[in-house]
Amino acid sequence: MKNPIMAASGTFGYGEEYNDYLPINRLGALITKGISFKPHSGNPPPRLVETTGGMLNAIGLQNIGVRALIEEKIPYLKKFGIPIIVNIFGTTPREYGEVAKSLEGISGIAGIEVNISCPNLKRGGISFGTDPREVFKVVSKVRKSSSYPIMVKLSPNVTDIRVIARGAEEAGANAISLINTLTGMAVDVEKRTPKLGNITGGLSGPAIKPIALRMVWEVYNEVNIPIVGVGGIFNAQDALEFIIVGASAVQIGTAHFINPRVSLEVITGLENYLKDHHIKTIQELVGSLEFSNVEII
Repeated sequence: MKNPIMAASGTFGYGEEYNDYLPINRLGALITKGISFKPHSGNPPPRLVETTGGMLNAIGLQNIGVRALIEEKIPYLKKFGIPIIVNIFGTTPREYGEVAKSLEGISGIAGIEVNISCPNLKRGGISFGTDPREVFKVVSKVRKSSSYPIMVKLSPNVTDIRVIARGAEEAGANAISLINTLTGMAVDVEKRTPKLGNITGGLSGPAIKPIALRMVWEVYNEVNIPIVGVGGIFNAQDALEFIIVGASAVQIGTAHFINPRVSLEVITGLENYLKDHHIKTIQELVGSLEFSNVEII
């Protein structure tokens, strides 16, 4: 990566949608929409709701399927010369493995991001990402099916994020990204009905940044693999906060819906910060949080 800024999965489409707004080749990396083995139509509308300081989405991982991604999207994306990371998901560990295996050896792909926030249908819809044993199963299956670097995207809807992170690392993950969205809902008080067709959805945006920062810091002090911070990043200062608490890179998501050029602005902001503070590389800032005047309980 030429810089630590990634376009987060699900908020940057397949890349084509943003080509008129910013030079995609300036990004550190691009992560595709979540991809399943077969095309998936997603949830019924309405699927987006604005909230105070954020957004709820219940898209339901609508996507074109792995074969169409390989044939129609990857050839377009590879011309930008940046790492293309494919976000994958499934409803069983086997499905995760099938998607990963389908991507093996495809030119233009630099790595895989594993979305473990999906429901395990064989366990009554419980998310894979809430059980360290299930996390281990899924990541192990992907690891056996792929030679690409694997980044596991963690769900924040857990009791202890550190336990989940350890499970991913022990199963062979090369990096961890966190956090995915928090589960939430919104209600139309006049109709007394849910505002989302799926009733609940994933909360993203600035409202979740403090939670994301705390979880990145906790995981940074728990694992020995790189961390990518995600959650409410809208400017360079937001990105710097994540890097200082331990993220080696960051993903920008919801902000793209408000400002399609936000990633470029954050990259420029980071470059200016390094110059102004006489810092040679961004790596010098990773995990540089100081506690000299803070009592940790």
